[in-house]
Amino acid sequence: MIINFHQVGNSLIFAGIGIITLLAAFVIVELLTPKHNLFKEIFEKQNTAVALVMGFFLIAIAIIIAASIHG
Repeated sequence: MIINFHQVGNSLIFAGIGIITLLAAFVIVELLTPKHNLFKEIFEKQNTAVALVMGFFLIAIAIIIAASIHG
C-alpha cells in the first residue's frame, strides 16, 4: 500500500478550509440575527426548531462548500 503524502496533505488542507468556512458561515448568520442569539437559543434554551433550521442551513452550506472544493 503506497501512501502519497502530497495528496493526504492536500486533503487535510482542504478539509481545514471547509471547516473554517462552515464556522464562518455560522458566525455570519449569528451576526445577521441581532435580536436572537442562536447559540443561546440552541444550547441554553434547547430550542429544537432553531436547532433544526440551523442544522439544515449548515448541511446545505457544507454541501455547497464540498462541491466548490471538489470542483
